[in-house]
Amino acid sequence: MRDNRSKTPKSPNTPKALKRAARIRDLPVMSRRDRARWTALLIAGIVAAVLGAWWLQRSIPRHIVLASGLPDGMYHQFAQRYKEILAREGVTVEERMTGGAEENARLLEDPRSGVDVAFIHGGVVRAADRGSLAMVAALYYEPLWIFYRDKEVHAQLDELRYKRLAIGAPGSGVRAFMEPLLDANDITRFNTELVPLTNLAALRALQAGEVDAAFFVGPTEFPAVFQALHDPELKLMSLGRAEAYPRKFSYITKLTLPPGTVDLGQHIPQGEVKLIGTKAMLVTRQGFSPPIINLLLEAGRELHAEQGYFEADGEFPNTTAVDLPVSADADRHHRFGPSLFNRYLPFFAAAYVERLVVLLVPMLFLIVPLFNLVPRLLRWRVRSRIYRWYGELTLLERDVRTRVGALPIQEWLKDLNRIEQVAARLRVPASYASESYTLREHIGFVRQEVIARGESVALEPVERRLAPISET
Repeated sequence: MRDNRSKTPKSPNTPKALKRAARIRDLPVMSRRDRARWTALLIAGIVAAVLGAWWLQRSIPRHIVLASGLPDGMYHQFAQRYKEILAREGVTVEERMTGGAEENARLLEDPRSGVDVAFIHGGVVRAADRGSLAMVAALYYEPLWIFYRDKEVHAQLDELRYKRLAIGAPGSGVRAFMEPLLDANDITRFNTELVPLTNLAALRALQAGEVDAAFFVGPTEFPAVFQALHDPELKLMSLGRAEAYPRKFSYITKLTLPPGTVDLGQHIPQGEVKLIGTKAMLVTRQGFSPPIINLLLEAGRELHAEQGYFEADGEFPNTTAVDLPVSADADRHHRFGPSLFNRYLPFFAAAYVERLVVLLVPMLFLIVPLFNLVPRLLRWRVRSRIYRWYGELTLLERDVRTRVGALPIQEWLKDLNRIEQVAARLRVPASYASESYTLREHIGFVRQEVIARGESVALEPVERRLAPISET
């Protein structure tokens, strides 16, 4: 049943209400000059925050250089897509085509190269050089594809010893990835012919019989890999010891390609293939612009979030470490997503508002305590102007009461007149007028005491003359 009884209104004399009333009462303590001074200070702080946010926003680069790869590689294709996406937000991406992931790593390690961001995959950067770089995101799996021409079926890397192998040109990612694996399988340039061919050039050499095997690192859509998978003359190696490589190399992942995954109609592949691979990464230098990092991560979500041959839906991009340190800004953005401003404002407008908030919030933490402190300071200032003359008046009153002998009546009155004139000229808020009036009343009381002392001194000779007559 609904209760229609009237509720007793809350008393306005709560402690919180009394404090608020005290603050409001103290506001008039500020003179017009004080109010103008504090208003100017507040406006100056806001202007400083606005200009500071504008200066910080201008530090966000509007032009970045992205190192990609060869014209027939996937890095080049993705660079074009990133270029389109970032252009929508007002950021110009200049693509610098290179020989591959290893060259990209060298360019990033050199601050004078002009390269800001690059595509790299695991196993390329030496351990000693990893501290200066930061991974923005892992983008997708890059399997190692080993195609060969032979009547026999091979399932181990060491079975390719003494043959002609296309392992990639110097500077390419496939060469940097393969060298430690070949070394682990005792395949060297002393017992095997290592041919520096990459991508489609390596595939053409394999198809022409100029090499016995070719290595590729890249996704299934990689042109050289896709063509090789559809060539009936070539065999794809299924590694029998695929599980051993991740235990020896932390950046390697075991991958499985089920039968018919590439083409169900043509049965490609005909059987399950065990592969190893790594992950493609978007990499920059430590300390690179956080807003651009966030923008790159959002572009990565647009390009790499869908399900692939090896990737689950939504698995990429991610900030799980491969073999490089992960950017703290990228990891934070990946976990918490874009800010509210980024969701509803253009990129640079959102960046400006975010920086403005960062500057204004600390100011609020300073202004709020000052709002409580300033009235107390002003109250002390007003009272100190009054109490200062109370101290001089107290000393004068004590002198009037305790002085013996000749009394400086005129000097006392002169001091009282001076104090009274000063008290009359004091400008205090109406809330403190009573204290000013009380000071002037006390001046009057002391003046009465001085006059009384003067009259008593004037009567002393008369009393002395009357004393003998009264005795007779």
